[in-house]
Amino acid sequence: DEDEAALAAGEEAQLAAALEESARLEEERRAPDEQASSSLAAERPPSVEEEEPPADFVCPITTEVMSDPVMAADGQSYERTAIERWLATKSTSPLTGEELEFTRLFPNHTLRRVIRQWQGTARS
Repeated sequence: DEDEAALAAGEEAQLAAALEESARLEEERRAPDEQASSSLAAERPPSVEEEEPPADFVCPITTEVMSDPVMAADGQSYERTAIERWLATKSTSPLTGEELEFTRLFPNHTLRRVIRQWQGTARS
C-alpha cells in the first residue's frame, strides 16, 4: 500500500509539474514580446485577473470566454459567431456530433450576465 501511495503521489506531482509547464508555455505563446517578464510573473502568486475562467464561461469551439453566449439545441452554450459559422455548414452538435433537432440559437442572457459579473470582479 505504501508503494502504491508513493507511486500515486509521484504521478500526481508529475501531473502538477506538467500542468504548470503547460501553463507557462501557453503564457509565453500568448505574449512573445513579454517572455522576459513571464519568468518573473511565474514567481508571483497569480492575481485574480490571471485566474482561469469557470469552464461554463468558455466556448467549446473557440476555447475563449464568451461575450455573446447562445444556447443551441444540444443544450450547450457557444459564442454566437463561432456556432453560427459551425451551423453554416453542419447541422450537428460540435460536442457530440449528433444531429441537432433544430439550428435556431437562443441568447443565454443569464450566462452573459454572470460572465460580465465575473469579468468585473476579475478586473477590480
